[in-house]
Amino acid sequence: MKNLFPGIWEWSWFSEEKQLDFNGHYLAVGEHRILIDPPPLSSPDLAFLTQGDQIDYILLTNRDHQREAAQLKQDFGCRIMAPEADAKEMTVPIDKTFKDGELLPGGIWVIHLLHQKSPGESALFLQKGKGILIVGDALIGDPPGSFRLLPDEKYAEKTQARLSLKRLLNFSFDTVLVGDGASVLTNAKTAVHTLLES
Repeated sequence: MKNLFPGIWEWSWFSEEKQLDFNGHYLAVGEHRILIDPPPLSSPDLAFLTQGDQIDYILLTNRDHQREAAQLKQDFGCRIMAPEADAKEMTVPIDKTFKDGELLPGGIWVIHLLHQKSPGESALFLQKGKGILIVGDALIGDPPGSFRLLPDEKYAEKTQARLSLKRLLNFSFDTVLVGDGASVLTNAKTAVHTLLES
């Protein structure tokens, strides 16, 4: 469990299939303790979460990032929130859905991204420090320090998917925490701009 910023941690599980780290994020924001897109946890990481305050929410950015959510819901007795447009395709029990522009617990804003791999793909925006974006499959942190999109075959229309992501540039952020690959902790907005303008 790596402490990235005050109240924000990241842990990783290496996917042999994708040859990338799958990342989960733990946020202690205000009175809330939140997990985002949780991959498998090592015993020390699970112990770290267990010894802290009660986790009350798991947020999922898309239908394909259910990962360990069902098990952790059972372990911690927390609620799962997921994009409204993806909920019907999920197998984990969803307690509440969210949509674009909604303010979630912990002061997290939802940014629904159209034309992505799944219809509900959402980024999460936290006005903390210089601004933090948390993404699922919208941006892959690879190679480290930069971003790429998913392979072409994952999109119905890649040009539309790329255009939709330009919406992220309307937000003020310096950090992008990714579900897949390496998170970019500083100058991330420049890296997003470089990808989308290439």
